[in-house]
Amino acid sequence: MGLKWEQLKERLQVPKDKHSYYDNTRWCNRDLIPMPPERRTWGIWGYCGYWTVSGSCISAWSTGSTLLAFGLSPQQAIGVVILGGVLTGLLAVACGWMGENHHIGFTVSSRFSWGMQGSYFPVVLRIFVACMWFGMQAYWGGQATRVLWGAIIPGFAHMKNYFSEGSHLLTNDFIGLLIWMAAFIPLVLVRPERLQIPFAISFVLFAGSCFGLLIWYVTAARGVGSMFREPGSSDNVGWAFMFGITAILGAWGAGTLGQSDWTRYANRKFAPTLSQLVAAPVTIAVTATIGIVVTSAAKDILGGDIIWNPIYLLADIQEEYHSSPRARAGVFFGSLGLVSSQLAISVVLNSVSTGMDMAGLCPKYINIIRGSYIMAVIGIATQPWQLLSTADKFLKVLSGFGVFMAPATGVMLADYHVVRRTKLKLNDLYTGDSSSIYWFNKGVNWRAIVAFFSGVWPLLPGLVGTVNSLTDASFVGWIRLYNLTFIVGLAMSFSVFWVLNFFFPPPGLGEEAPFVEDDVLYGVDERSSESADEKNVAIGTGGNGNGGDNKQGAVATVSV
Repeated sequence: MGLKWEQLKERLQVPKDKHSYYDNTRWCNRDLIPMPPERRTWGIWGYCGYWTVSGSCISAWSTGSTLLAFGLSPQQAIGVVILGGVLTGLLAVACGWMGENHHIGFTVSSRFSWGMQGSYFPVVLRIFVACMWFGMQAYWGGQATRVLWGAIIPGFAHMKNYFSEGSHLLTNDFIGLLIWMAAFIPLVLVRPERLQIPFAISFVLFAGSCFGLLIWYVTAARGVGSMFREPGSSDNVGWAFMFGITAILGAWGAGTLGQSDWTRYANRKFAPTLSQLVAAPVTIAVTATIGIVVTSAAKDILGGDIIWNPIYLLADIQEEYHSSPRARAGVFFGSLGLVSSQLAISVVLNSVSTGMDMAGLCPKYINIIRGSYIMAVIGIATQPWQLLSTADKFLKVLSGFGVFMAPATGVMLADYHVVRRTKLKLNDLYTGDSSSIYWFNKGVNWRAIVAFFSGVWPLLPGLVGTVNSLTDASFVGWIRLYNLTFIVGLAMSFSVFWVLNFFFPPPGLGEEAPFVEDDVLYGVDERSSESADEKNVAIGTGGNGNGGDNKQGAVATVSV
């Protein structure tokens, strides 16, 4: 019986590359190792595709609703979106630098800041938030699919509902979700290094949907609509402007925190930088601007409540024109872009990053693909239709997880760029004992914990006040501080971590070493002029030229 159990465990282990130079351990598998050169397939245009998917999506379209609700005029909101997009790009460069230089993702990089054991905390935090968001992204994808099929089969749009009213889910929405999931499941099997073409297709389709809606509504309204000309209602434009910027940063905060999950696939240095600094702000700003204009024009045509979600705007077009063939054709092609966008954004911000995070929890048995499927199961099991329909507080709490994401970003940026000055000992990131310089005290770095909660606590009273809709004067200041979550949380944790490491420096500062096996060097700058003999010398010295700093135990995590 014992032998059969061992054989079963062996068969359940995640696959390894043929002639692999690593082993599946508690800290290592194919998706966690520094990305080898043959798998670095992303160039400049690939990263432009990544950011066009991240910036051109339903979330970016609806950004204007948040900004206008806070009292900004449409023109002011557009200015905020542009500036917020530029800052998002700069933040993405800073967070993705370790991926470009050392070819490791967020899951592994958390280990040098939090300790080998402590790294589970930020990883689990990201997994929890991502599973919830995936459920809602999938639900929206299902609704877009329902609109698409309703354009093909008009009767489907008005299909009789067989679910109870308390389920908060219509039968045609459920069918749309099943169809969308059927498309998402095989997409997970495409490895990240091969996703450039699907991303490009998604962007073309979604861009067509955006401009199609823009042309349709502006033509029908004979202009941008009356709402676009309304002045702002804020008593303090400067405060509203700052809130708008932090709202943009918070919306893309989780994506920027995990930038190294994608930049580690770069085929050369600076390949992601152009897209981060140009494609990110341009696509976010253009999409949000189109969303504001279309919503304004649609309000004049359709009347009633303001509709910010493009899915519902497409459905209303079909209703307004009584399912005419022309309207159905436009709705079909428009919803096709929304469906593809939801598929792509779910892969970009949820599937790959969450799969890698789950692989970090149990590398022997979970890789990106298996982790993505686990995420999908958990996300759907949360019944997002219930959460979206009945739990306004839940959505506020989920949005409030920026309270935790921002300090985590501050800790990572301070440690990598300021404390360690981008120098890492990669082999020690896969060594789970006290011989690793990243073991700290029992595997946990207390400096990261103190800095993290220093960035969290000032924002908690504002989170409580926002979730419970408290209007008491004593909460006004805290709520205003909470509205600047990402800026305040990042700055506080960054500063505290920097100061703590200045007075209590961690071990191994300035040490560097590659992730090594035989004569292969990964995670460092592979120069074509370097001979095999020189590589062997580097391995013998731990890769830092000091003649003896390399520990035999550091390479014990890879198979010989």
